[in-house]
Amino acid sequence: MRAELISVGTELLLGQITDTNATYLARLLASYGVDVLAKQTVGDNLERVRRAVSLALARSDLVITTGGLGPTEDDLTVEAVALAAGLPFVHHEETAVRIADFFARRGRTPVASVFRQARIPSGAQVIPNRKGTAPGLIVPVGRQVIFMFPGVPAEMEGLVADGLVPWLAERVGDQVIRSRVLRIAGMGESLVEERVQDLVHGANPTVAPLAKLGEVHLRITAKGSPATVTGLMDRAEAGLRERLGDAVFGVDDETLQAVVARLLIERGISLAVAESCTAGLLTSRLTEIPGSSAFLVAGFVAYSNEAKVRDLGVEAGLIAAHGAVSTEVAMAMAEGARARAGARIGVAVTGIAGPDGGTPAKPVGLVHLAIATDAGTRASEVRFGAEAGRAGIRHLAAQAALNLIRLSLLER
Repeated sequence: MRAELISVGTELLLGQITDTNATYLARLLASYGVDVLAKQTVGDNLERVRRAVSLALARSDLVITTGGLGPTEDDLTVEAVALAAGLPFVHHEETAVRIADFFARRGRTPVASVFRQARIPSGAQVIPNRKGTAPGLIVPVGRQVIFMFPGVPAEMEGLVADGLVPWLAERVGDQVIRSRVLRIAGMGESLVEERVQDLVHGANPTVAPLAKLGEVHLRITAKGSPATVTGLMDRAEAGLRERLGDAVFGVDDETLQAVVARLLIERGISLAVAESCTAGLLTSRLTEIPGSSAFLVAGFVAYSNEAKVRDLGVEAGLIAAHGAVSTEVAMAMAEGARARAGARIGVAVTGIAGPDGGTPAKPVGLVHLAIATDAGTRASEVRFGAEAGRAGIRHLAAQAALNLIRLSLLER
């Protein structure tokens, strides 16, 4: 079954509100194995809404509209659907009675315009609204069907539960569409695609790469019965992990800091952090995790050279010789944090977040990372590029540091 969503409302086009209804409906339809082929957003204009409905009917089996079902002059969806489907209007007395009762129970007198909501296309089935006055509508159009819901999310969701869900359950059987996301760090999008290129062209499941700041996501999507879908996704995930190895750090909503925290707790290893350009961002991300006191001993924000010397024991001569943004200083910071906190691991970040402060030799976006353990100290250099912006460079630096800790723990 092919579905299309139409969101009606000028406020959506102006960006004044976020279209959460479309997200809700897309997820619901996927859970029933329905393919959502397109989504349109259209303002409160009769002809434009009519054209949107006509286009949807030309290419979809199921059309769902949200918004434009109220009592005001700009609520035009019912009229637009009637025009697109070539249907006359009829008066629905039960809806008129419900509207009158809705106001009576609240001690209010309805204005005449609210009863426009009892004017429906001929042949439409009414879904009573338990939370408002605008009913939901099911409009058959030949072999296709249009579901119409108000735009208020609470009302829309109630009407979906009462009307759309039973309709879907009766027609689609046990087919579902489900997705699983593999999260990757330390590897760019182009390299990820190169390694899994032959695996992203399948029909079921499909694999789609999605670039995020500091991560690459691979979304596996499969269709079939629940048991079939699970098997398809498991096999796809195993194939991707075989190609990408330890670059895959998590699944679905699992964050990099959560993975690092879990590894530290499982291994009983303590951590100390020394930050310069990230200025506490790395420590903040680690402490988002409940129970972080079980592994995080201390976090040092040594932004100035003086703080690096005073708080971490970095030699002033080392900074003078190599600069604060250098492999040597990063290693000294990591060793100092580990020693002063008495932690098993010390990690350090120093770099140039910009927008100023860069030179040809040390441009904006240059970051040095170091990790000190009982096996020794090692460092790495990364260049993120000034175009990432100050906030982006800080985020990427913290992400790289978290991944450095994760990979070190996996080696152990």
